[in-house]
Amino acid sequence: MTKFLSALFLMAGLAFVLPASSGQTTPSAPKKSVKKKAAKKKVVAKKEETTSDKEDEKVDTSGHASTHYTCELGDKLTIHRKPNDDQQITVRWRNRLHNLLRVSTTTGADRFEGPKSGLVWVGIPSKGMLLDAHKGRPLANECMDAKQLKAST
Repeated sequence: MTKFLSALFLMAGLAFVLPASSGQTTPSAPKKSVKKKAAKKKVVAKKEETTSDKEDEKVDTSGHASTHYTCELGDKLTIHRKPNDDQQITVRWRNRLHNLLRVSTTTGADRFEGPKSGLVWVGIPSKGMLLDAHKGRPLANECMDAKQLKAST
């Protein structure tokens, strides 16, 4: 044990005696700082889109069945569905229309996603919710149409 301690003290003492960087005995000259001009970035205003998923396609909701939902905290949204197309819905959320496409689930819930907008609609028989997948947070929860509101009371 004493041999170990003496070896440890010897190595600690050598660390103070030996220079930290071998081969460099003279102090280095202070470095000059070079200022670089920051590149100016152009801010381009985003063109407001009528749909989030199909950039240049306008959404036509004529002939669609519309369902109005009232959500928790007073939020409202409308879902437009084509009568013969269960693979796509159009959601009106905060005065903008978003096309969402069906995604299969193992639970049987209706799940529609907009890859570009990040909106996700999940509908179950008792309620629905709108999520923002990009930010990872709910936008509207406890959304119910007129039938669901009657059933819940």
